[in-house]
Amino acid sequence: MSKTRWIPLESNPDVFNNWATTAGLVASQAQFEDIYGLDPELLGMVSAGVKAVTLLFPCSGTIATKRKEEDEKIAAQGQPPIDPTIFWMKQTITNACGTMGLLHALINSDVTFAPESPLSKFIEECKEIDKTPLERVKILEETSLFEQIHTSAATSGQTAVPEHLDTYLHFTCFVKAPDATARETETQAHGWRVIELDGGRNGPIDRGECTNLLQDVAKYVKEHYIKESKSVNFSMMALCSGKN
Repeated sequence: MSKTRWIPLESNPDVFNNWATTAGLVASQAQFEDIYGLDPELLGMVSAGVKAVTLLFPCSGTIATKRKEEDEKIAAQGQPPIDPTIFWMKQTITNACGTMGLLHALINSDVTFAPESPLSKFIEECKEIDKTPLERVKILEETSLFEQIHTSAATSGQTAVPEHLDTYLHFTCFVKAPDATARETETQAHGWRVIELDGGRNGPIDRGECTNLLQDVAKYVKEHYIKESKSVNFSMMALCSGKN
């Protein structure tokens, strides 16, 4: 982590939507909304066209231990290939996981950004000479406007900014991507995969077949996050198609 420390973002649709539109998302394209629970009835309240899901979770105890173990296992044994079009970047700024989650959700979704907006310029700069995940975050660190957008969003939430900025809560993001195996063999894509994008990990992680992004992520979060913690500090949001 760099010495830079940002204010933690609140898991709140108004905060995320404020960040997204200020950074360049065309508001009619998509919006974040709360996921109130993981039961079918509550998932049914989420608008259609889910493009990405963000999860705020306690990164401590068993969850933190299993994250480290999984990173080591993937480094040693590998995992199913990830579609190369997936955008991922490493988190080096303390408390920037909310902005990481936003960037991962928005850039990996089929949404439109305003020309010459911070997001449009950031994406173009990252594409130059195929920047690495660490080079991408270096651009983020050096673009003061993103820190300003983050700070503005962080101070607009319903809770007061904490006096001490240390937190064990962390954002991750889930998106869907074409099955990379089909792409590698030059066959027509025959399915989709759930991909977890967490700047605190070593890269994108394949979470299995995707038939319904919202339902698949809900099942995974139940089994691999909530089940592993006694904490109630979980919060989820969905990036959904815009309401024109």
